Amino acid sequence: MNAISFVHEQLSGKKSYPKFKAGDNVTVNYKIVEGSKERIQSFKGDVLKIQGTGATVTFTVRKISDGVGVERIFPLLSPHIDGIVLNKVGKVRRARLFYLRERAGKAARIKEKRV
Repeated sequence: MNAISFVHEQLSGKKSYPKFKAGDNVTVNYKIVEGSKERIQSFKGDVLKIQGTGATVTFTVRKISDGVGVERIFPLLSPHIDGIVLNKVGKVRRARLFYLRERAGKAARIKEKRV
């Protein structure tokens, strides 16, 4: 059974991303296809939540763009994700940070965890 699982992992090409959780600041590099062209667009923001198990794991990233909050949901195992960069580790006490939606300015900041 180990040989079968080893070959399956080799063929599936599972990508490895840094461990992150809700409250962390990440940059998601996402492949955008426009016609025949393909480019990489980065989306930098705070992780609001991680949900699902197995192949259906998704995470929500929120950023403020021109004073407007923008949230985007990414499937973790999507072939369109080129990479995830962990910028800051946040100091939070919850797994879902929906309260950030009602906050603006300095109140919406997340403290950084000291290492």
